[in-house]
Amino acid sequence: MDTMWLVLGTSIFFSTIILYTKRFRLRSSHRSTLPLGSLGWPLIGETIEFVSCAYSDRPESFMDKRRRIYGKVFKSHIFGSPTIVSTDAEVSKFVLQSDAKAFVPSYPKSLTELMGKSSILLINGSLQRRIHGLIGAFFKSPHLKAQITRDMQKYVQESMANWKDDHPIYIQDEAKNIAFQVLVKALISLDPGEEMELLKKQFQEFISGLMSLPINIPGTTLYGSLQAKKKMVSIVKNIIQARRQSVLISTVPKDVVDVLLNDSSEQLTDDLIADNMIDMMIPGEDSVPVLMTLAIKYLSDCPTALQQLTDENLKLKTLKAQLGQPLCWSDYLSLPFTQNVITETLRIGNIIIGVMRKAMKDVEIKGYLIPKGWCFFAYFRSVHLDENHYDWPYKFNPWRWQDKDTSTCNFTPFGGGQRLCPGLDLARLEASIFLHHFVTQFSWVAEEDTVVNFPTVRMKRRMPIWVKRRGNP
Repeated sequence: MDTMWLVLGTSIFFSTIILYTKRFRLRSSHRSTLPLGSLGWPLIGETIEFVSCAYSDRPESFMDKRRRIYGKVFKSHIFGSPTIVSTDAEVSKFVLQSDAKAFVPSYPKSLTELMGKSSILLINGSLQRRIHGLIGAFFKSPHLKAQITRDMQKYVQESMANWKDDHPIYIQDEAKNIAFQVLVKALISLDPGEEMELLKKQFQEFISGLMSLPINIPGTTLYGSLQAKKKMVSIVKNIIQARRQSVLISTVPKDVVDVLLNDSSEQLTDDLIADNMIDMMIPGEDSVPVLMTLAIKYLSDCPTALQQLTDENLKLKTLKAQLGQPLCWSDYLSLPFTQNVITETLRIGNIIIGVMRKAMKDVEIKGYLIPKGWCFFAYFRSVHLDENHYDWPYKFNPWRWQDKDTSTCNFTPFGGGQRLCPGLDLARLEASIFLHHFVTQFSWVAEEDTVVNFPTVRMKRRMPIWVKRRGNP
C-alpha cells in the first residue's frame, strides 16, 4: 500500500507540473460555462481523495459527494489533468459516440508506453474502425463461439478434475488460468504447453507495469514490463511469420491473427498485429476471470439466487443427457436466469469503472462545456449504483433484469460507442460455461473475502472456497 501511494504521488507530480499553469488559464477563460466543481490543491488536484475513496468499499463516494453539491457533471483535477467527470448516462453516451475529431482515448503515460502507438486502444480514425470491425465480426461469428465453447469446456473440466474437498480452491486463480488459455487460443491458436507457460510468465511481468511510475530506466517496473512485452511480441511475430509463409491459406479464419492477415490493407503490419495480440490478452487476465469470480462471490452470499441458477443448469444438463447431445454455445446463452445473474454481476461489480477521453476541441453538451485539452471521465459505477435507475442498487438482485432492457445507456459494463468492447458476447459465453459446470458438479462453502476496487477489481484473498462433488443429476 505504501509503495502504491509513493508511485501515485510521484506520478502525479511529474505529470501535473506542466499542466499547472494551463489549469488557471482554462478556469478563468471558461468561468461561466464550465461545470461547477473544484480543481483542488495545486499540482495534485483532488487525486489523493479520489484514490483514498477508490481503496474503500464505496469507491463512488468521491463522485457521490460532488454530485450532491455540483450535479451529475462536475469539474475536478485528477491524475494530472483538469477533468470533467460525468455520472450522467446521457452525457457519457454522447462523448463515447463522438468521433476522433472531438475526443480521443486518454490513458496514464505508463499504460500508453506499454501499449504502443499502434494499439487498438490508442489509434483513431479509419484504422481503428477497420481493426475493431474485423475483430468484432470474428468474435460474433458462430464459428468462433463454437470453438470457444469447446476450449472452455475442455479447460474447465481439466481444472475442476483436480479440485479436492480437503483444501481450499481459489476461484480467482482458477478462473484466470482458464480464461487466459481460452483467449490466447482464440487470438493466436497457441495450445497449453511450454510456450504457453513462457507467454503467461512474461504476461504477468507485462501487466505489472500498467499502473506504474512512468520512468523507463533499468530497474523500474515500467522497464521490466517493456522488456517482457518485447519477448511476447517476439513469440507472436514468429507465429505470424510462419502463418504468412504457409502455403495453406485458410478461407475460414481460425483465430484473430488469421482475420488480420487475411485483410488486404498494407497498414496491418506484423508489428501492429503482434502488439495488438498482446494488448488483447488483458481481458483473459483481468475482466473475464473477475466476472466469473464475482459471480461466485455474489451467488455465495445469495442462496436463493444460487438455488435457482443451479436448478436451471441441472435441468439443461439432464435434458441434453437424455437427448444424447453435447451442450453447444446457444444452449449456455439460452438460460435466462443465468444471463440475469451475469448481467447483475456486471452491474454491481463494475469491473470497468469508467473510461477516459481527451477533448480535441471545445465541446458543449446539455449546457456543459468540455474545454479543449481537458480530460473527460465517464464514470459508469455511479450510474450502475444510482437509486434513480435501480431500486436498492447495492443489493445483488438478478431478478431485477427479468423485465428490464439491458441495451439502455444506464447499463454500460463494456463501454460504448465506436470502442465498445468487441468481446462482450464471448465474456458472457465464458462466464455461462464456467457457472454451468461449476454449479452442476459442486456444492461449496465460501470463506470470507472482500472486493478490492483499485487499481483493478479483484478479490482480496482470491476467493477461497471449499467444494464437495455432487452425485449425478
